[in-house]
Amino acid sequence: MRATGVASLSDDSGLVVDALGGEPGIYSARWGGPERDFAMAMRNVEEKLEAAGATTPDKRSAKFVAVLCLARPSGKTHLFRGEVAGTIVWPPRGTLGFGYDPIFLPEGQDRTFGEMMSLEKHAWKPGQPTALSHRARAFQKFARDALGVE
Repeated sequence: MRATGVASLSDDSGLVVDALGGEPGIYSARWGGPERDFAMAMRNVEEKLEAAGATTPDKRSAKFVAVLCLARPSGKTHLFRGEVAGTIVWPPRGTLGFGYDPIFLPEGQDRTFGEMMSLEKHAWKPGQPTALSHRARAFQKFARDALGVE
């Protein structure tokens, strides 16, 4: 926004694992190393959960969090946060999505994000209060609050 003088939108997201004190959080991509190897990152999460004694579903709670920031030329910024709660599963299930999707089982679902088509995660349907994914939820708030779109 400072470089262009035009309102700008940015986002960041991460996986927050309760038994790991919120890690990897905003450093989620870094857990995959310089190559962004998410198979390695998922193994790191699993190994740390096992070391912490978090081996049963009730001890493996997690959430995906996404935050959008709208920066306006006036200097005002607006944040839009989306979250989806779930559980870490092992071994990974599914090859769809990216990042930690194969080990994240959203609450109330029987398939991981890695087993869901993108449209299933990100689409909002009439009669449904919100989309399933954290990123879609953040964008819904942005659309409603910043753009006035319902």
